[in-house]
Amino acid sequence: MNRHGKHLILFLFVGVCALVAALASQFSSPPAPAQFVMGESRSATASPFITVKYRFGRGYVGGDWQVYFNEPDASADKSDYGDGIDGPLASAIDAAESSLDIAAFELNSELIYEAVLAAQRRGVTARIVTDDRHGLEDDSNTALRDLRAAGVPVVADDRSGLMHNKFIIIDERAVWTGSWNYTRNGTYRNNNNVLVLESAQVAAAYKAEFDEMFERGEFGARSSDDGVISLEQDHGEISIIFGPEADEIAALEASIRAARSSIHFMSFVFSLDELADAMIEKMTDPDFVLRGVFEKRNSKASWSQLPGLYCAGAQVRQDGNRYILHHKVIIIDDDTVITGSFNFSNSAAQNNDENIVIIRDQVIASLYLEEWRRVWNSAQEVSPGEVNCD
Repeated sequence: MNRHGKHLILFLFVGVCALVAALASQFSSPPAPAQFVMGESRSATASPFITVKYRFGRGYVGGDWQVYFNEPDASADKSDYGDGIDGPLASAIDAAESSLDIAAFELNSELIYEAVLAAQRRGVTARIVTDDRHGLEDDSNTALRDLRAAGVPVVADDRSGLMHNKFIIIDERAVWTGSWNYTRNGTYRNNNNVLVLESAQVAAAYKAEFDEMFERGEFGARSSDDGVISLEQDHGEISIIFGPEADEIAALEASIRAARSSIHFMSFVFSLDELADAMIEKMTDPDFVLRGVFEKRNSKASWSQLPGLYCAGAQVRQDGNRYILHHKVIIIDDDTVITGSFNFSNSAAQNNDENIVIIRDQVIASLYLEEWRRVWNSAQEVSPGEVNCD
C-alpha cells in the first residue's frame, strides 16, 4: 500500500472526505507496505484509535489528534531508507488546500521538500521561517535555498540564538509539532516524536507565533507576545508555551512538582538544575517512580543532570541508539505529556525560539509511555563506579 493509500484509510476514519478525494489521485510506492491495526484506548470514554505501522516507525490516529514515533535502524543502509514518518507529513502537505506555515530548524528530507514545492506550484500559500546557520545557510543542504528560488518565501532569524522550532501549520486547522527535524537523519537515524493536533484554536496559537517571526522579524528576546496559551479541548487540557518570551522553566517545574506518582523522561539534553531539583524532591516519597533515559553523548558531563539524578537514587540510563536520542519528553503520572522542540537547557530557555506542548490526555500519554519503554529497554544501565557520588 502506498503512502497515499495509508492516509486514505486514516482520514476516512476521522471523516475528512475532502482529504480522501485529494489523496486518491496520487500514488508512489514506498519500500514496504504499512499495516493498520485498530487499537482500543486505555480510557473507557475515549474513542478507539488506529495504529499505523511503517518500516521505520509507527503512528496512532485518533479523532482529532495523531502521534508518530520513528524507529531508527542503525544497521540499515541509507539506500534502504523509506516508508518512515516523513510519509504521513508529505501526504498531509499534499492534501493542503490553502496554506502551509513551516517553522523548520533544518529541512533536507527530499519527500517533504518535494511535497512543499508541489503545494506551492498548485497555488497553496507556503511560508517558511528557519535558522540561519542550520537552515538557510547550511552549505551541505540546499533544500531551503531551492524552495526560496522556486518562489517560496523563506525568512531566517539572522542571530546567534537558534530558531529551533519544528512545527508546521496546515490550512490553519492542524499543527504538526515535536522533536523531529525534517531531515534524513531526523527521520531514519535519530529517535523523534511528532504530535499532530487538529484544532483551529491550536493552529491560531501557532500561527500567531509564526507571524511574529515571519512578518515582524521578532526572534528570541525580541518576541513581544506573552508566549503562553491554555486551551480546553474535548480530550483534555492543552498548554502551549513559546520561548524565550515565556518562562518555560517555571512551567515545566510546576508540572513536575504537581506529579503524584511517577515521572518518566527521555532527553537529548538535560542540564537544568531547576527541573532536576524538582524531580529529586519528589523522591522523598519512597513510592514515587522516577526513571529517565539520557542521550549517551555528554550524559556524564559536568553540566549534565544524569550524575545528580543517579546519585539521588533515580533510575537513569544512557540510550542505546548508535546515533542520537533526540526526544525532549516528560511523561507525568501516566496522564500528562510534555513534548516539543525544547531541550532542557539554559540555552533553550534563554536564547532559542522554542515551543512546548503540555497535553493532559491518558490515551496520548499511554502511547508516549509505550515509546519510553521501547527506548528504556534498549538503553544501557549506568554501571557502578561510572559516576562518582562522593
